Amino acid sequence: MGKAFGRVVAVAAALVASAYALQLGDSVPAQAPAAVPEALVSSTLVVQAPAADREYFVARHQVIPLGASTLRLPILMYHYIRTPPSTRLDLLGYRLSVAPEVFREQMDWLAVHGYHPVNFNQVRAYFAGVEPLPSKPVVITLDDGYDDLYTAAYPILKAYGFTAVAYIVSSFVDQRPYVTRAQVVEMDRGGIQIASHTVHHPNLAGMSYGSAMNELVQSKQWLEKLVGHPVLDFAYPSGRFTPQTMLAVQAAGYDTAVTEQVSITHSLDDRYRWTRVRVGGGESLQDFVVGLGTSMPAVTVTSVDIETPAAPSVSRERRLRI
Repeated sequence: MGKAFGRVVAVAAALVASAYALQLGDSVPAQAPAAVPEALVSSTLVVQAPAADREYFVARHQVIPLGASTLRLPILMYHYIRTPPSTRLDLLGYRLSVAPEVFREQMDWLAVHGYHPVNFNQVRAYFAGVEPLPSKPVVITLDDGYDDLYTAAYPILKAYGFTAVAYIVSSFVDQRPYVTRAQVVEMDRGGIQIASHTVHHPNLAGMSYGSAMNELVQSKQWLEKLVGHPVLDFAYPSGRFTPQTMLAVQAAGYDTAVTEQVSITHSLDDRYRWTRVRVGGGESLQDFVVGLGTSMPAVTVTSVDIETPAAPSVSRERRLRI
């Protein structure tokens, strides 16, 4: 028993030593390792050596390594999360509606198959070289701020621990059938990223530069005052935009804008015309899966944390390509 325990401690010590040596010999400029979401941890080994009164925590997780100039990142586009209306009475509404049970099935598929919903703050951090993305990243966006965003989509997202991006039309807030100010604040505090979708949902492509700027700036300022922090992301109403519209979005202080054009490939240079994958009424789960495309290669990160009662943990990380 004593010999077996000694071997376990020796293995843990060797892991610590090798991880430390790898860090010292790393050719990348020294910097603090990026934090990795706790949900990404795939395995943890805990070994305790009573004589030394310290614990070794060995964990592995997968991330998209920093440095890619282009991301394969599906940005899913939803509108209503409700029972779809009749195609005979409201064909457009049907095409914009995903039933709550279907939405739950899609979120369940993402969770079971190792996808990790992220928001645009995380994408910004990736392109800035600050933090890697989790493996199989996906952005879930919901347009317009209908009341079922709060009553149907939000509870399902919370159940899976998923983040999402909600594009809010500011003048619609507190009107039926849209979300209330209190609901927007609650979702913001609950992990949903609040973004702008103009004041009145007009066709910006058909407006003058000045009128478009008014829609963009007023919506941004109103939402920022409501949630108490910067709102940096935007969605073009009905996906309509022109080069002039993109300039207005940038001048208004936004950092990204999404369209209704279809692709899963994005770069920092095209961040004012990022594409999305529409999820509407009627597609099969297989169609949903196909729309996600092929995920980017990930690397496995092995981290060793050493903890003692008198000192904070010291972490060493080792990155291996899979």
